[in-house]
Amino acid sequence: MRRLPPLHALRVFEVAARTGSYAEAGAELGLTHGAVSRQIAALESWLGQRLFVRVGRRMAATPAARAFAAEISLTFDRLTAAAEACGRKATPRVIRVNAPSTFAMRWLIPRLDRFRAARPETEIAVATVTTLNDELRSGFDLAIRRGPEPWPQHRAVPFLTETDRLVASPALLAGTPLKLPTDLAQHILLATETRPNDWTEWMQAAGVPQPRDARRQVFDHFFVTLQAVEDGLGLGIGPFPVLDGALASGRLVAPFPEIGVARPGYFALTPYDADKTPSLKAFVDWLVEEGQPATARP
Repeated sequence: MRRLPPLHALRVFEVAARTGSYAEAGAELGLTHGAVSRQIAALESWLGQRLFVRVGRRMAATPAARAFAAEISLTFDRLTAAAEACGRKATPRVIRVNAPSTFAMRWLIPRLDRFRAARPETEIAVATVTTLNDELRSGFDLAIRRGPEPWPQHRAVPFLTETDRLVASPALLAGTPLKLPTDLAQHILLATETRPNDWTEWMQAAGVPQPRDARRQVFDHFFVTLQAVEDGLGLGIGPFPVLDGALASGRLVAPFPEIGVARPGYFALTPYDADKTPSLKAFVDWLVEEGQPATARP
């Protein structure tokens, strides 16, 4: 007989290593902090070595434990795939996606019907965060963030590149046209607190100096700034292809499309857990396909 480590302890350990917290692992698994601690201790006893060390008030996985957790996650993936192949009855699947608000509103949600058409048995539940720097916590199957960043507890799949360009409402430019980048002085420049360098970097790319005494209005969240641009309050800097839909519908125009500032691309992050189903893999593959330029899609 194979001498296997305690399987329940493996499951608890994998979640604790991914979340970096006994408390968060307990919340995800429906266990108390003490129950998580006992399962980890049982696995450490079986292995004959420590898996976690105390760092401040938290228990952190050792480098060997992180590598072990990654292997366990892959093994759980293979078990899931084997169960599916062996005839496990298909059940409705909900994929919990955590994404930045503007990205979700402007790029992801308008495209979800295409994924539903291909995978009608899968529901995508989208929860949003107001900043790309929001800490990754448990409670999702897939997170979308801009990177690259060090995400040691997640698999990171790049799927979309991004470029910032000048944007405006057609009605605004009908009244006060923009013929040259130097004409910006005639408009109010709309900006966001969390994106303080957008205008400086765009003007550098355009080769124009900062307008003296430029009229500015700053908002706290980027999605509010974009709404103000669409409402004709002023000019903004917006990401493409995230705003392709607004351009296609005529809500926005990009006066100088040849002037752009390259930004870090978006990544699909899946935790090293045991629930990476075929539906989740299909969703990641779909993101990669959707992120390709239209001319490159099959």
